[in-house]
Amino acid sequence: MTARITRLNPRTLPDTTAIGYAQISIAQPGRMAFVSGQVADAEAVEEGFEAQVADVMRKAGAALEALDATPEDIVLARAYVVDLDEVRLGICVAQLNAFCKGATPSLTGVGVAALAGPGLLVEMELQVLLRD
Repeated sequence: MTARITRLNPRTLPDTTAIGYAQISIAQPGRMAFVSGQVADAEAVEEGFEAQVADVMRKAGAALEALDATPEDIVLARAYVVDLDEVRLGICVAQLNAFCKGATPSLTGVGVAALAGPGLLVEMELQVLLRD
């Protein structure tokens, strides 16, 4: 069976395999799902950044389940993080790696000044290749 998503880390780009994501993801023709940005519930907002990231990962899992998909099917994950710095990026990448269980989707982290609700610190959207 041909891989549905091919992951590339060309020598001409930084090697990100040790960090847990691919520089390039090539998706085979098929149906794609675009999962809207997921944010934390009020309880996680009160608990802080790490709790918010965990809640966002939980919601990403629920979205994948609704699509009958797995982390292997994620083509691209994009995280928007308020006041993005090395610490927050590290927390996001570590929790995403744990969530992906070895899958290495392409990843973009975007630092933002604010998100759509008070106290929200992280939002993540997914692009997912659906199985037939």
